[in-house]
Amino acid sequence: MRDVGNQLRIELRQWRQFVALAEELHFGRAALRLHMTQPPLTQAIAGLEQILGVRLFERTKRSVALSPAGMALLPEVRELLVRAHALPELARAAAAGELGRLRLAFVSTVGYELLPRWVRAFRQRWPQVALELTEATGDVQLDLMASGEADACFMLHSPGFALAGLSHMRIASEPLVVAIPESHPLAALEAPKLAALLGEPLVIFPRRILPSVHDAVFKLYHATGHVPQVAQEAIQMQTIVNLVSAGLGIAWVPQSVRQFQRTGVVYRSPALPRGRSLPACETSLVWRSDVVSPALGHLVEFAKSALPQ
Repeated sequence: MRDVGNQLRIELRQWRQFVALAEELHFGRAALRLHMTQPPLTQAIAGLEQILGVRLFERTKRSVALSPAGMALLPEVRELLVRAHALPELARAAAAGELGRLRLAFVSTVGYELLPRWVRAFRQRWPQVALELTEATGDVQLDLMASGEADACFMLHSPGFALAGLSHMRIASEPLVVAIPESHPLAALEAPKLAALLGEPLVIFPRRILPSVHDAVFKLYHATGHVPQVAQEAIQMQTIVNLVSAGLGIAWVPQSVRQFQRTGVVYRSPALPRGRSLPACETSLVWRSDVVSPALGHLVEFAKSALPQ
């Protein structure tokens, strides 16, 4: 039985010889084109046919023609040689971060404006770096990075965020605002009092999703002697706003969520007692400190250049 594994030992040089003879259909001209003499070319073609176990050319004393097997192989071998020729440049581009893939997880709040703007600008600068985008909550983002399934994340958190093994760059900071059912009496006020809001049922995300922001909201209640009356928990900001629209309660959300215009909901910045401030939240680009590919390095540099000076 012929050893099929021998096919793996075919060199690119042999495929180039095959293409030259297939195009010239003359051993002498093909040898001249390949800068070799005719006998070694004849031996090389015979050796290739022996490895493959098929005839690639029909030969007579006066002519050379491609066999059906040779005709079938020719376009495939031409493509193989083109791709092989491109490999060194592809390797150099990948090493320089000009070619590759970046897997980015993002929290929904950056999807309203920041993410589309950044993706468009980054693709213009690095068109051969494919961006794979996955919307995910904070806990899922951390899991994706820990497992190596995400290269970086756009993560929402409270000021002072830091986790061991992760590097981060703050790219946005914004206050919390309150989402109120449009039918609620407090919705008619441009700046409802904080104390009145803190007595309302609360729609909020589970702590595991955004622990630092969750704790900051609860701290706001406890600092004024209130106990949060959690009416409903939901994971996505859009779902939280939808639940507010249904009248289940109020919700503290990042200011950027105002761009999610949902019928039945109004957004307000409350009137605060003297010396009192609302929690803020930040969005950071986060990545593993020990894994920085060239393409990820370009993203970090791009983020630095995109920040207000």
